[in-house]
Amino acid sequence: MKVTEAEARDIVAALRTGAVPHSGLHHFATGVDTLVRVVDEELEDVARGAGSGRAKWIRGEYGSGKTFVTRLLCARAREKGFATAEVQISINDTPLHHLETVYRRLVERLSTPAEGVGAFRAVVDGWLFEVGEEVTRLKGLSEDDPAFAAAVEERLEDKLAELSARNPAFAQVLRAYAGAQVAGDMGVAQQLLGWLGGQPHVDRGIISRAGVKGAVDGQAALAFLRGLLLLLRQSRHSGLVVVLDEVETLQRMPAPTREKALNALRQLVDMLMNGELPGLYLVVTGTPELFEGPKGLKALSPLYQRVFTRFDAEPRFDNLRAPQVRLPPFDAGRLLEVGRKVRALFPAREPGRVQGTVDDRFLEGLVGRVTEGFGGKVTVAPRLFLRELVDVLDRVDQFPDYSPHQHYRLEVDEASLRPEELAARRGTSEVEGEPEAETPSPRPKRRLEG
Repeated sequence: MKVTEAEARDIVAALRTGAVPHSGLHHFATGVDTLVRVVDEELEDVARGAGSGRAKWIRGEYGSGKTFVTRLLCARAREKGFATAEVQISINDTPLHHLETVYRRLVERLSTPAEGVGAFRAVVDGWLFEVGEEVTRLKGLSEDDPAFAAAVEERLEDKLAELSARNPAFAQVLRAYAGAQVAGDMGVAQQLLGWLGGQPHVDRGIISRAGVKGAVDGQAALAFLRGLLLLLRQSRHSGLVVVLDEVETLQRMPAPTREKALNALRQLVDMLMNGELPGLYLVVTGTPELFEGPKGLKALSPLYQRVFTRFDAEPRFDNLRAPQVRLPPFDAGRLLEVGRKVRALFPAREPGRVQGTVDDRFLEGLVGRVTEGFGGKVTVAPRLFLRELVDVLDRVDQFPDYSPHQHYRLEVDEASLRPEELAARRGTSEVEGEPEAETPSPRPKRRLEG
């Protein structure tokens, strides 16, 4: 599929700042075709099976492209009708052991093919719209039929009954939300929607009138996730892909907190295995240290045993259907291939002149210069390589007399580097930082009732 100019501009704008683009990744992806095909097959299994859910654990060194791959997989999932959510785990902002915070971030970043990021309200409203559509389709009633409203109410209760079996509080607030929508009370509807999404600051009086008490705590978050999965299925989505990115940060937590985070992961895995999260495809990323280090998954044997995958010396024959997969590190050839693809899609005023000026000889030289600047470690070079390449393409595009062979010099500002890049540049081993201060625990929340 040919890249559109809008896609090309978005891709280049992200690479220009050293970020991973949010769309169009398939236009310059390299070395992940087999993994993508396997995940496509697994997504189809999840979409077909009412009781199925899957988990894929992706391990890779810094610079191997974990964020790129998961974002690519999410884009393909949305093409198949899935909703997706990327949640970046961090010690203070989104700690893994606070499942209510993870759930809230998931809802905030929920994406669908039609709405993009922030699609939760559209999903709920689409679910309500589907109720009316089903009445028209199954009973042949139009909106102006006197029996339409009663038929919609009856069908709504049928759907809420199924939701109530999984999470009564979720169903009750959803019922109240539908009522507020019909009454045109948008303020109340917004508060109820916020509560369904796990927002902590919601008017207690409004929630009480909906027939529930309390807030979404850690255990309730998993029940709410089950409710969201059913809501997506009832509104004709294929399922939900959730990415938990940078899970290796849990290794920097104090031991008691780290144990809670690992137990939260184990609980998610067990629920998937037991068919309690139908329609969920969970993706967890981390460095090899997360999977093999003493402060990672090995610190909780039951979790390590569920995720364990044997890797041979030859990555070429890795079983990509296994629970855990590893991303191959970048080498010079793969980096050169990515450079060629980015050069080809670059939205130049004079594409022929720009591509001819930034030729393969320059690309090969740039690969060499960048990796040499990091002690020959190609694995940490992709981000800087692509940022430098886009900068050169920009200059050639703007200035006809700019010659990269003559004028380009690689100058690395160490203040712009990430810790892993700086360690490689200085030839030192990455030093694990001190554990960050934990966010003070809030007062215990009451269990949800309703």
